[in-house]
Amino acid sequence: MRDVDVCEVPGADPARVRRGRQSLLPEATYHQLAETFHVLADPTRARVVHSLLEQELCTCDLAAICGLSEPAVSQHLRLLRELRLAKTRREGKKVFYSLADAHVRFLLRVSLRHLADASVDAHVSANADARIGAGETIPADLLQSALPTSRKEVAN
Repeated sequence: MRDVDVCEVPGADPARVRRGRQSLLPEATYHQLAETFHVLADPTRARVVHSLLEQELCTCDLAAICGLSEPAVSQHLRLLRELRLAKTRREGKKVFYSLADAHVRFLLRVSLRHLADASVDAHVSANADARIGAGETIPADLLQSALPTSRKEVAN
């Protein structure tokens, strides 16, 4: 039986390896990236982030929407703020939360689109456009800025 994940001809291509190594980012960047995905990998935090996709909400609103206690929502929001995925705005005695920037919205929308495109679940596919913006296009500058192209870009 053939293993489709292994080359049939052994030996790496030196030119490809060199280009691949040159494109690697600093190790700290990979740790930050992994931490971001780790935080978003929690289904409850993913629900909180998704709730903030279209509007800013206070802790009370998020607790009611997500079916959680306010202290539980606060703990999730603390982690999201620490990773700069969410930000706050105070209005009187209330603190409103929103997604930190367009990059976070972009990441969530792309992830949801990926799930919808790859899904065999008709419910996800049928309702995906309503949840992530039917016909929405990604501005070229946001798409370009979403992916660092060099170590220098990551350092800045």
